[in-house]
Amino acid sequence: MNEALKRLLNPKTIALVGGAWTDAVANASRQIGYQGTIWRIHPTRPSDETTHYYRSVDELPAAPDATFLAAPCADVPAVAASLAARGAGGFVCFAAGFDETGTDAGHALTEQLVTSAGDLPFTGPNCYGLVNFFDRVALWPDQVVGGPLKRGVVLITQSGTIGLSLMYNHRSLPIGYVLTVGNQTRLAMEDLIDVLCEDPRVSAFGLYVEGIKDAERFAAAVAKARRLGKPVALVKSGRTEAAARTAATHTGALAGADSVFDAFCRDAGIARCDTLPTLIETLKVLHAGGPLSGRKLLVMGASGGDMAMTADVSRELAIEFPPMTSKTVSALTDVLGPRVTIANPFDFHTYIWFDQERLRRLFTEVFQAGYDAVAFMLDCPPPDQTDTAAYDMPIREFVAAATRSNTRGAMLASLPETLYTEIRQHCLEHNVVPLQGQREGLEALALAAAIGAAWRQTPPPELRKPSQALTATRTLDEHEGKAALAVYGVPVPTSHRTNPADAAASARSIGFPVVLKAVSATLAHKSDVGGVILNVKTEAEATIAAKQLAALSNEILVEQMIVDGVAEVLVGITVDPQFGQILVLGSGGVMTEYLKDSTSLLPPFTEDSIARALNRLRIARLLAGFRGKAVGDVPALIQAILAVTRYAQANVETLSELDVNPMIVRPLGLGVVAVDALIRI
Repeated sequence: MNEALKRLLNPKTIALVGGAWTDAVANASRQIGYQGTIWRIHPTRPSDETTHYYRSVDELPAAPDATFLAAPCADVPAVAASLAARGAGGFVCFAAGFDETGTDAGHALTEQLVTSAGDLPFTGPNCYGLVNFFDRVALWPDQVVGGPLKRGVVLITQSGTIGLSLMYNHRSLPIGYVLTVGNQTRLAMEDLIDVLCEDPRVSAFGLYVEGIKDAERFAAAVAKARRLGKPVALVKSGRTEAAARTAATHTGALAGADSVFDAFCRDAGIARCDTLPTLIETLKVLHAGGPLSGRKLLVMGASGGDMAMTADVSRELAIEFPPMTSKTVSALTDVLGPRVTIANPFDFHTYIWFDQERLRRLFTEVFQAGYDAVAFMLDCPPPDQTDTAAYDMPIREFVAAATRSNTRGAMLASLPETLYTEIRQHCLEHNVVPLQGQREGLEALALAAAIGAAWRQTPPPELRKPSQALTATRTLDEHEGKAALAVYGVPVPTSHRTNPADAAASARSIGFPVVLKAVSATLAHKSDVGGVILNVKTEAEATIAAKQLAALSNEILVEQMIVDGVAEVLVGITVDPQFGQILVLGSGGVMTEYLKDSTSLLPPFTEDSIARALNRLRIARLLAGFRGKAVGDVPALIQAILAVTRYAQANVETLSELDVNPMIVRPLGLGVVAVDALIRI
């Protein structure tokens, strides 16, 4: 498949099957400067002095390396069979009318296509085509914008229109490939990433995703690209829940499909962007030096307004603006004089704007100040209407200082259109990223820093999935669930399972105060129906409580009550259809649904990954000792969470959902206790 795919992507011979749409492909090939041979195929079009038409694939002089197939959908399987019989390299299936219709006829036609194509690689059906700017190939029925280049990004999209939009950008994104995959019937995004990450000309991948075909292969391809230093950024539609799912546990409700994909992107080191502009700016950062080594950013400019806006725009972004060291402050004061306040973001005013030597010293100092990236914020006038010399000189001095440093440099314009082409190209030639648009530029830097953090701290995700789909399930009652977890090291309270008549005696033997609960596998949320009675302090109270609970169940769980809790944490496992087991951590107890304070993560689970996940929660402030309260036993909590994940891994073939809610965290040194557990197997 890989060799055939390489043949498809860089063909020496191309066959165009169809009418008007293939005329556009022929024009695109001429426009891009394709140097190979093009054969035209149409059953009825007459040949003329400029174009010869073959009637079928069988008439071609040889097997084509690549074919653009724009025939009527009913004819496509037969053409695919002919290409397979001739030993062709692969094809683009531009034709629509297949699975995307959602009809029985469309599904049947897809099955015919897959069978007829044999082992041939093909994109689509219902895809726009591909452009290879590196080798000047265009199987593309539209305008082609871009020229040959030595190094650039790969754009892979499920939407032809978005492929066009990205190609038409005025942001100097170096594009090496534009590939559309449509229905992903044979070739999916992961296949293209797997092959193209080996191309030394490829710097990064940008994706527009509507759905992942094979999550395991996608994860493997992204991990391979990561090993080769080729980062991935994407936009995925479906931020809002595309389909409601019924979940028996809080865990299942919190781990919606989109939050799971977010968790996968974070753990895999993928930049998930909200918009196409942010995707483009992020790809420019990744192209011009890869992920950032950290989150410490210095933004500078000659405008107090720009710097105030920078601080405001960045307030929700995961980037930091640390103050400069006293050594740097002293050096900059020497350059700028006492009237300039040295801060970050840094308004250096315009006192030295026309003093080239002092500007050089200024930029040299900031690139030696210990930041992970330095951004110079400046909006330039249009070069076709003004004299830009007063802007060009400071920019070129900034770029020169960046090239003398190991610190990443960026030009940052508040408006997308105010960094003109010549300056953008000059920046990119020196690995300084030209960022267009203040918000998306700062988002891009934050996302590049997040990729860098993931690459340093988090191994690529593992997908722990049952070998076959889980069907009928049963729910363990609370006592069964806790016993199962305790085997793997999850701390549980001392408890007795008994009948209502003996509940008071059990309470006495455990020691007051105790909690009494109705025991039933059908009571998923016992507190909602009065199935939990807390803080029972005497035998008399225990007798009364047991009588109340007898209306719900013939069995009573009497257990030790934890009275010194610092915080309550939800620890859950859910099984995502695509990504398998997901660990969900959040605020527990009665606050779970109210706060919706949760985070998800994928295996492998480690002490470090769990600690980072806990720090993402708002409840982290309670665990750290909020307002003089006791510090929670976070080390014990981490070990208990790891114990839950060991149970989940050992039962990967049968576990459907797991909910420990709450796990009560006691003061440091006193441990944690899982006081409720719901498990569906």
